[in-house]
Amino acid sequence: MQEDSVASNMTSQVTPTLLHAAKKWARLDPNPETSSYVQNLVAQVEEGNGIASHELASLFSTPRIQFGTAGLRGPMEPGPSGMNDLVVIQSAQGLARYILDTNRGNPSLQAVVGYDHRSNSKFNRSISSKQFAMYTKLVFEHAGIRCTLLDGFVATPILAYAVKSIGAAVGIMVTASHNPKQDNGYKVYWNDGCQIRPPIDVGIANEIVKESNLVPWVDYRKQLQKLKAESDDECFGLSDRIQTKCIEDAYFQSIIDSVVVTEAINATDGTVPRPKFAYTAMHGVGCPYAKRSFQSFNLPPFLAVPSQEKPDPDFTTVPFPNPEEKGALDRAMEFSMQNNCDIVLANDPDADRLGVAEFGKESGEWTVFTGDQIGALLGHWLWEKIGKTSDKPVAMCASTASSKILAAMGQMEGFHFEETLTGFKWIGSRLLTLQNQGYCVLLGYEEAIGFSCGGIIPDKDGISALGIIASMASWLYSRGETLASHLQKIHDKYGEFACNNGYYRCNDPAIVSRIMEQMRNGGEYFSRVGAYDVDSIRDLGSPGYDSTTEDKRPTLPTSASSPMITFRFRNGCVAQFRASGTEPKFKYYIELRGKPGEKRSDVEKRLSEMSRIILEDLLHPAENGLILPSNL
Repeated sequence: MQEDSVASNMTSQVTPTLLHAAKKWARLDPNPETSSYVQNLVAQVEEGNGIASHELASLFSTPRIQFGTAGLRGPMEPGPSGMNDLVVIQSAQGLARYILDTNRGNPSLQAVVGYDHRSNSKFNRSISSKQFAMYTKLVFEHAGIRCTLLDGFVATPILAYAVKSIGAAVGIMVTASHNPKQDNGYKVYWNDGCQIRPPIDVGIANEIVKESNLVPWVDYRKQLQKLKAESDDECFGLSDRIQTKCIEDAYFQSIIDSVVVTEAINATDGTVPRPKFAYTAMHGVGCPYAKRSFQSFNLPPFLAVPSQEKPDPDFTTVPFPNPEEKGALDRAMEFSMQNNCDIVLANDPDADRLGVAEFGKESGEWTVFTGDQIGALLGHWLWEKIGKTSDKPVAMCASTASSKILAAMGQMEGFHFEETLTGFKWIGSRLLTLQNQGYCVLLGYEEAIGFSCGGIIPDKDGISALGIIASMASWLYSRGETLASHLQKIHDKYGEFACNNGYYRCNDPAIVSRIMEQMRNGGEYFSRVGAYDVDSIRDLGSPGYDSTTEDKRPTLPTSASSPMITFRFRNGCVAQFRASGTEPKFKYYIELRGKPGEKRSDVEKRLSEMSRIILEDLLHPAENGLILPSNL
């Protein structure tokens, strides 16, 4: 009786409206696997199957997938909230219409599309990045927009570079970057090679949900079948293959022209010790590009971790393929130990991020560098080897969630530094503005291991950053230094900056909003947290607040949907809080700048105690049900 009651409750979740929506979806969906899957669920629901009702409700009762960080990202599954063929066709139609409307009178509009290796085994690999990319090309060309489909699996930086290289109005990269295997994404770049940002993202989102774009054109099934058949021909996309090679050649030439340091190449001519590198692509597409990056810097080949070298949509050995995740580099470090490597270099699956680890021969331990530490190494290297001799004023940027060490470096060395909102669309946009103002832009970075070096592209680029770090390490090792020892020298000069960055899992956005409101304290922001005096506060929520400005308004843009609150303490500590734009995480960034001459261990000890008090007093983790990742 109890089982019957549960089944009845599940069945009641499916309303006639929801059932109608599911049937309509199945009729429009061009993918036989997902269409039949939904049809079977509908049939089972109509027979009273409670389990099927629960699944159908989960697929069709949630809101439509929305444009978030630079585009779409979600699970590969049927329904309006998933990444699937119909959602991609609908989104591409809306995007094409927006491009046409904003470029009226331009008869030669172009688009460029790239894709990675992702696919979903649940639906016999019928949901895949390649299929999404091919459908996008078809939609654009049906709309009268010429479209280049980059050949084979490509890294995201190649797509970003291609947009400006061929003069495209838009670029689309089909990837979920470092997300788990079940996810996919649809990353949109505007004509400047930068990720879309307001108001473009809002305009595209509004266009997609118009009824005229939610229904494909009349003979779309026939054209899709024709495209699939043509794609099996070896001559298919020949011009795209040629153009892809030209784009990649130009990209690597840009690396050579912008960030290769001749002094470092000459220092590693084989007569001095070199570090030995291990590389992991994390089952992604990065390995061929990493090899070519090494060649561009005249470096000897690295050793690729065999089990993670080739694209694998199941991410067999690393379910969370983000170099930042705890344990993600374990296999690469184990391989390094077996092969006497000094340094591990890691790209995430679409190669737009870079992780770095170094083995200390004296300590016998690995140092896994944070994004801020890599940013400090890159910033100092690029300033010393390129910036100091530039005939243009030099500029660097970092997100507000990143370390303040570049600001300290710029203040001492005399280059221009700017802070941006969190997210590479803001960093990239600012880099472009600074370039247009005549600056030599050397670095833009965010603490989440994203780096744009030398103005090559206004987006994260793990390929060029990888070559720079490897070249730097080779130069340092030839002088008896390591990355870790050189980083300490940087801190000795510019100050110790100890960071405690992390996150809590939080699946309920309402809880995050409540915590933010508690921090605001009804507009009477806290002047003390525990025993620590607050010097200033900035709130980037709407309408925004900054206690340091004359009008109490922040100089950075504000947003009700993605607020960030910053507490600056009198002892030099900065604590910042925000919700992730792509994952159910409530993030915190706490940094303490040491006193002159203070040992790092002492700074870290003070930071640890201060972090404990700040997190407890401001977030009340137990009361709000926040979960540390170590407790999952």
